[in-house]
Amino acid sequence: MLYKKVPLIEDKISALAIGCWNFGGDWDCSDDENTKEIVHAAIANGINFFDVAPIYGWYHSEEVLGKILQEGGLRNKVIIASKAGLLWDENHKARNNLTRKSLMEEIDGSLKRLRTDHIDIYQMHWPDHNTPIEETAQALADIKKAGKIRYVGLSNFSQADVEKFQKIVSVECQQGLYNMLERNTPSYHGIPLEYKTEDEMLVTVKKYGQAFLPYSPYMQGLLTGSFTREKKFSSTDIRNENPKFTTPEVFEKYFECYEKLAAFAKEMGRPMNEICVNWLRQKDEVTAIIGGVSSVRQLEGNIHSLSWDITPEEMATINEIIEPFREL
Repeated sequence: MLYKKVPLIEDKISALAIGCWNFGGDWDCSDDENTKEIVHAAIANGINFFDVAPIYGWYHSEEVLGKILQEGGLRNKVIIASKAGLLWDENHKARNNLTRKSLMEEIDGSLKRLRTDHIDIYQMHWPDHNTPIEETAQALADIKKAGKIRYVGLSNFSQADVEKFQKIVSVECQQGLYNMLERNTPSYHGIPLEYKTEDEMLVTVKKYGQAFLPYSPYMQGLLTGSFTREKKFSSTDIRNENPKFTTPEVFEKYFECYEKLAAFAKEMGRPMNEICVNWLRQKDEVTAIIGGVSSVRQLEGNIHSLSWDITPEEMATINEIIEPFREL
């Protein structure tokens, strides 16, 4: 396993991270026994980073991960990155809340569900423009002082807001949407983004020596060929809420680009999932690539991607194919 080291974080972090959204029950591949097999196989192969959040499966993702780690005596082998700031009602309609009161309640709830006395990286999931940054930042500083978290992370924040946080509490980690077809994209899952990953976030990450965690490296499965034009996913799969998949003319543009990439992948003799990983991994700013996996077999393929590099000539061809999507 390859590991990355960044100035602001003491631990070495595996270049691959396990994204735990699909552990929660919202994706077609969700199953607790399957989750257990994936977690054990990941750790056995040297992956030490798990990215989770309360809203993934409406608490279930944290609960199942915590149970697996505790029962296997594995907590001291992993870095847990969880999140805060997204609450929901009985209809699962989410709202942002980064008030001090809410954060103090959320951290204790996450610790209980994860069956641990601390979270390694505590990330604010989305901005809350109704709460002063100073209030949120001071709450995080106090939670950190209490030993409940080790590092502070921001997910999906503008870089102007990151600078404001830095005046009160050190931000050691940033997370943002980033893959071959979503590099400076203005939205994710229909939610407007306040940053451009490639042009803005990567600059700040490099400036401060922060960890950078790109999420959705396979564009929710599109870049791996896990669905086609005609056959996508079941009616209960949360990806049905992604306008980039449900708007025909938009989806067609992305799918045509995937087909071009897949054709070049065939020329290279490499699977698309491994190319997705390597395209990200070979960027200096990238720390751990957050990717959900649906099976141990898929996990093994991702791990295999660390054994080779895209050549400069191949990278040039890939970048030429994806250039029209730089701002989409």
